[in-house]
Amino acid sequence: MRASTSLKTATLAAALIAAPLAGAYAAGHHKGLLDATAPTDFTGPRVTSLVEQVQGVDQGISDAREANNISASEARQLHMRAAHISQAAQHVAASDHGRIPSPQYHDLLRRLDNIDQKLMNDTGSGFMLGDGSDGGNYPNG
Repeated sequence: MRASTSLKTATLAAALIAAPLAGAYAAGHHKGLLDATAPTDFTGPRVTSLVEQVQGVDQGISDAREANNISASEARQLHMRAAHISQAAQHVAASDHGRIPSPQYHDLLRRLDNIDQKLMNDTGSGFMLGDGSDGGNYPNG
């Protein structure tokens, strides 16, 4: 009988030790709806598109600076404005599970377009207004 009692005790002890460990294991591998989520992934189509467009504008700024079409201070200012747009896009995406809602996306695109237009005007390649009848064409902006 003693062997039966020690077997029951050992089984009970093993079950009591294993139960909390099994619960902890299950909790770590099964997250509920209210548990913390995985880190935000910034790979949505709007985020990717915006980041690529910022990189394109940044490259244009660097090219204009290398060609001496704009000053170093102007290039630095334009780079900073483009970086702020990229940071704003990442901030919006982080607050909305990796997505950028349409209104914010269009606002960020408009701001980036303003930087691109300023760059084009500063380099003399912007859209020109006027037909030359009054002595010349004038940059838009």
